[in-house]
Amino acid sequence: MSRKLSTPAAGKGRRTGRRSPAAAAALIAMGLLFTGGAYAAVSATTAAAETAPVATSASAVEEGSKLFQANCATCHGLQAEGSPDGPSLVGVGAAAVDFQVGTGRMPMQGHGPQAQKKPVQFTQDQIDQLAVYVGSTGPGPSIPDAKYLDADGDAANGAELFRINCAMCHNVAGSGGALTEGKFAPSLVGVTPTHLYEAMITGPQNMPVFNDMNISPEGKRDIITALKYQENMGNVGGIGLGSLGPVAEGLFIWIFGLGAIVALTVWITAKSN
Repeated sequence: MSRKLSTPAAGKGRRTGRRSPAAAAALIAMGLLFTGGAYAAVSATTAAAETAPVATSASAVEEGSKLFQANCATCHGLQAEGSPDGPSLVGVGAAAVDFQVGTGRMPMQGHGPQAQKKPVQFTQDQIDQLAVYVGSTGPGPSIPDAKYLDADGDAANGAELFRINCAMCHNVAGSGGALTEGKFAPSLVGVTPTHLYEAMITGPQNMPVFNDMNISPEGKRDIITALKYQENMGNVGGIGLGSLGPVAEGLFIWIFGLGAIVALTVWITAKSN
């Protein structure tokens, strides 16, 4: 008898502990109302804060489009889609434009193995407008953050990364070197930190792209630090001979060193006679 009486009592206890379906629906409605209100408030605040920058960007895109049509569309197409005379710029990103135009490589003066560095033909404001316009045509690398351009990273780590990834073309001293078919890796002496970083993330000319999976932003900062440290240190060993490596040094010794020995030998022989 006791066992039969306990079973209904337990069942009754469980039934009284359940929540009403109406209470659950009310809790869900209150949560949705609170979440929706918070989202609406945040969205309104964000939209108000971004009104001016969006207008400025739209204006920059328009001005950049005009500059592009006047100076770049002949080779790269009216919509940056490319042509037989120039590649598509859709998706190259603002950083590629800032590098190519900011170093004077673009617009090119004529076709050749690669674009040559020359005096810049646009103001910085015009370069920024061109970069914004080309950046708007498709996703691509953007202008690097200033915190990675202060050349205040780990120079030792940067030198090691440079030797592993860059020295085979640019020389261990960053003085550049020859490639095939008339191409070359340019000297990195005097290049601004911004353009160094942009070159790494866009891969201009024959240079490979070093994205953040290959070299982290901090690693790129370290490379820039190492290059600027080396540039400011000068040649601690004396005459740098262009920092072209053992070939230039061996040629110097062969021509001048051996030549001086031969001349000294001839002079001694002449005196003894």
